Amino acid sequence: MAAYKLVLIRHGESCWNQENRFCGWFDADLSETGEQEAKRGGQALKDAGYEFDVCYTSVLKRAIRTLWLVLDGIDQMWLPVHRTWRLNERHYGGLTGLNKAETAEKHGEAQVKIWRRSYDTPPPPMEEEHNFYNNISQDRRYGDLTGDQLPSCESLKDTIARALPFWNDEIVPQIKDGKRVLIAAHGNSLRGIVKHLEGMSEEAIMELNLPTGIPILYELDKNLKPVGPMQFLGDEETVKKAMEAVAAQGKAKK
Repeated sequence: MAAYKLVLIRHGESCWNQENRFCGWFDADLSETGEQEAKRGGQALKDAGYEFDVCYTSVLKRAIRTLWLVLDGIDQMWLPVHRTWRLNERHYGGLTGLNKAETAEKHGEAQVKIWRRSYDTPPPPMEEEHNFYNNISQDRRYGDLTGDQLPSCESLKDTIARALPFWNDEIVPQIKDGKRVLIAAHGNSLRGIVKHLEGMSEEAIMELNLPTGIPILYELDKNLKPVGPMQFLGDEETVKKAMEAVAAQGKAKK
């Protein structure tokens, strides 16, 4: 029997998602499509009658704005929101800003798949001469990070390693205290939470495509173990199209 409920939502499509570019820690905003996805996510939660007590998100505006739109949709904008870099998207290093399809044509789809979907192989690091190095590494929102905390690139394993301490130390106590939690974040940081909750293998989590803007419900027992599979809140066709769109990223154009 479920003791707690947890809702996760991956941010809506960003402008760089729309352009099929590696985004990572670059602070791209939502596209018009992404805003609509977030609003649909809010509507799905409203239709299901969801209420929350506390919210968590990253320090990147595509996730923050998604959360705003969802909270607006359910008329709960007054809720406390905690932002942390530990829920940021994976840092794509030297790939940041590159078009995924063009990168696949240049390096081959197999190499791009390794960079995108291998568990512990990071992309090339972001060097100081990279176009977005100062934009990201010198950003004052990361001013309190120590040298080893500020990445130049990350594998999925690295992303999970910095997201899980926040989950365990900050979010888990809130859930166990009976708080209804909503997390708006990114594909890879949310993968870390899903892997932890479900005990998924490295291979399984690499193949998991979380759709943009679709609320994901987990019902958890008193030990915070899922009592059933993740549930997508929304109409079936919207969920299917969203997952197909994510799976198609990183392929060379035919």
